[in-house]
Amino acid sequence: MIKFLDLYNINKRFEPEFQKKFQQFLDSSHYILGKEVTTFETDFASYCGTNYCVGTSNGLDALTLIFKAYILLGKLQEGDHVLIPANTFFASVLSVLNSRLVPVFIEPEIETFNISIQEIEKKYTSQVKAIMPVHLYGQLANMETINAFAKKYELLVIEDAAQAHGAENNSGIKAGNLSHAAAFSFYPSKNLGALGDGGAVTTNDAVLAETINKLHNYGSEKKYEHSLIGCNNRLDEIQAMFLNIKLKQLNADNLIRQEIAKRYLSEIKNDNIVLPFYNNTKDHVFHVFVVRVEDRNNFVSYLKKHHIETLIHYPIPPHKQEALLYFNNLSLPITEKIHETVVSIPISPILTDLEVNHVIKILNAY
Repeated sequence: MIKFLDLYNINKRFEPEFQKKFQQFLDSSHYILGKEVTTFETDFASYCGTNYCVGTSNGLDALTLIFKAYILLGKLQEGDHVLIPANTFFASVLSVLNSRLVPVFIEPEIETFNISIQEIEKKYTSQVKAIMPVHLYGQLANMETINAFAKKYELLVIEDAAQAHGAENNSGIKAGNLSHAAAFSFYPSKNLGALGDGGAVTTNDAVLAETINKLHNYGSEKKYEHSLIGCNNRLDEIQAMFLNIKLKQLNADNLIRQEIAKRYLSEIKNDNIVLPFYNNTKDHVFHVFVVRVEDRNNFVSYLKKHHIETLIHYPIPPHKQEALLYFNNLSLPITEKIHETVVSIPISPILTDLEVNHVIKILNAY
């Protein structure tokens, strides 16, 4: 069976260094907010090209901390509307709702799966105070156009970059440095994945970074002194240790993903399968490789029969989830079509040529 994602062997590449660093971690007896977190925050900010990075407990908390910090700073108010893509992972929506803001669902471009600027223009009202583009599946949203629109209406732009570590635009600017603030997830399956939960906020705004730094640590900058009503959303020291090791390999791993994607795109030739859009630049790091098919169940069964594991990102759109009954009556046909037809096929930095050959062969025979 070709696994959809072989996390064991992805992480086995780093095992000797993990073990060496873990012993150092044990010997240090410094388990919370130690030098590993500080090192990661410094190095990941440098990697993204931002002035600041604050490590967080996960990607959802990173997004939520951004919104809550902006509320504390008076740049947002509870009840403000936030434009978000309708086809995204549920955490994107939760960050808005948990901050007592109002999500406004925007249809995507069906070719890129990313938020449509034309739909943004249609849905904008004076109640909208922020836009949250999601770089879905690892492909940058159209940030140049989004930022121009946001500047015109004095809106905040917050990137959900949870799937786009290392993606960069034509000017070489990376995800995480294309907005006022950005959130990353280091869930184990990400291109830069921890061995547990983890996340980060990147920004060039010193005041925002300082506020988030307090918020995520009980509202405290100095131990036992609390200037804000905060929470405990810190990046774990041991996860920072793993991330420090793996960050060095991220660019090389992304390049392998892009090369596999190029093979899929040039060698899969089947009218029953719609391949994703890719312009052969660095703006897509292929966290997942997503195709569309009409009879998804049949397609998935066919691949399983031929020993290819798949996943569906995501079977139910946010506005149709039971938790969001208030939004269930929305009609978002493009989003719904995407969620009914998408299938993710194997792609990873350890996928072999033989495995790629097999995937291509089986998809062409479908």
